[in-house]
Amino acid sequence: MKIAIMQPYAFPYIGYFQLIHSVDKFIFLDNVNFIKKGWINRNRIVANGNEYYFTIPCKSISQNKLICETIIDWESDFFGKFIKTLHYNYKHSPYFNNVIEIILKVLENEPIKISELAISSILEFCKYIGLERDFKISSSQTNYQNELKGADRLIDIAKKENCLTYINAIGGVDLYSKEYFEKKSLKLYFLKTNLIENFDQNCYISFYSIIDLAMYNSPKTIANYLEQYELI
Repeated sequence: MKIAIMQPYAFPYIGYFQLIHSVDKFIFLDNVNFIKKGWINRNRIVANGNEYYFTIPCKSISQNKLICETIIDWESDFFGKFIKTLHYNYKHSPYFNNVIEIILKVLENEPIKISELAISSILEFCKYIGLERDFKISSSQTNYQNELKGADRLIDIAKKENCLTYINAIGGVDLYSKEYFEKKSLKLYFLKTNLIENFDQNCYISFYSIIDLAMYNSPKTIANYLEQYELI
């Protein structure tokens, strides 16, 4: 059994979904500290050939708060402007109606916490592309040792879930040691996303939000992109 553990990101890039695709179990690690200027409430799309960053507003952001304690600011005018930006930028894209419906579904219930919105954004797109896995949310589990840090926490969760292989995003290659995991009876691999080109916008969109990719590609094509990665 293979497992991946990641903080929930809002409308993440294709590599996040590839990580889900590569495992049997996926844990949303929402009871760790919020990272300012990270990807939890922030992402980017391609607008008029340029990078366009969007940030979901949250109240009293602090790295001393957990992700699952961070509250969304629904009084902000961001949400209306964001939907208008999507309409302006993508209204002629072939899958606009499908994708805007997913986004509106994620936003319409106005989840209180950014973790809830981010997890919802991931699960809705997983449903759209037919990606089914065993998902769990770390803050809802009572048997994980939350006082552990770094690799030890990941190893504890993997063992509690009876998994022998842990797969991490490529960003963790300098953080985690294969030898250390091996000593704990776990195999460790890192997932590296291959470049994916968007011919409609003449750019590589491997590292932009799934929103951008889904506007121009069918669910079947996106499902094929899920396998365009390497495990190292």
